[in-house]
Amino acid sequence: MTDTTMRHYIIADNQELTAFALQSLLRQDETNSVLRTSDKAGLIQLLKEHEDAVVILDYTLFDFLDEDNLLIVSERFALASWILLSDDLNQAILRKTVYASHVFSVVFKSEPMSIIREAIQAATNRKRYISQRAMEIILTKEQQEEEHSVLTATEIEIVKAIALGKTTREIASDRFSSIHTITTHRKNIFRKLGVNTAHEIVKYALRAGWVDASEFYI
Repeated sequence: MTDTTMRHYIIADNQELTAFALQSLLRQDETNSVLRTSDKAGLIQLLKEHEDAVVILDYTLFDFLDEDNLLIVSERFALASWILLSDDLNQAILRKTVYASHVFSVVFKSEPMSIIREAIQAATNRKRYISQRAMEIILTKEQQEEEHSVLTATEIEIVKAIALGKTTREIASDRFSSIHTITTHRKNIFRKLGVNTAHEIVKYALRAGWVDASEFYI
């Protein structure tokens, strides 16, 4: 007997080509309901309507503040299954999500279509699927020290201040330093951490535990 139960899939990916390919793939089965959203607010609304959906998410392109924020949403909608589908998932992201929750499957966009199909099928059956490539990244031992160890004590304090929304002028005033000195520190911090925006600094400070995450989860 054929299973005609409608299955709901939510594509949370801002890349038009990827979203189109996933929609085409999923709609090959006429019993599938395929929805798409472009931001976290829209995703939450769709999950309220379809709590048991399979969410196919490119985390790196979406407006989650960090992995903890993603985990909070996944815990809120405990019946949903999640597939992290991206080409920019690093070891820290993978370990945090995979170790913290059993609902996350992981595949990379550059992997063969057969692997992506297997991941979707597993998630549909509420089973986890971790591709071989993702597993290798998760299990690889760290070859370098943690990034924040390269920052000086002063730079760490400035990172905290930036994460709390203080301007360069305010930080300079608090530290009795010149604006030029703080600007130089900022440039060095951005270079050492490999970031380009203050938003990325906020995410880094939250991951490092240097600021209180509750201030950012409204």
